[in-house]
Amino acid sequence: MANWKNKTYGGVLGFVGFMLSPLSWWNDLFVNVPLALAFAWIVSFFYRPAFEIAWIVGYWLTNVLGLVLMQKGARKIFSGDEPARKYSRKDLVKDLVISLLYTLLIVVLVKFKMIQPITNYLSTK
Repeated sequence: MANWKNKTYGGVLGFVGFMLSPLSWWNDLFVNVPLALAFAWIVSFFYRPAFEIAWIVGYWLTNVLGLVLMQKGARKIFSGDEPARKYSRKDLVKDLVISLLYTLLIVVLVKFKMIQPITNYLSTK
């Protein structure tokens, strides 16, 4: 019974992680970018100059969270009843490097003003 629960829980974690991870590049535009943009809009509502960095940080957080959830889900599924291995520094570094590559896209979109703070869209100037 416990093994079935582990596999189900691990499958859910893995699926959510995959949807957030940079491995689901096809879904990035519909999941990570909107989540990061919403985060940046909230931050920039309180401090407008922080929009760009907040979007990058938000995007990183969604990607890294996705990779972490995928690893935890896979370990839960395949570990059976044995305790799962801890998330290591090496795992974190690998996840951060992958996220760095995707961050370049965000920087380009902001620099070319393809995406802006929400107040820019709402202003009537």
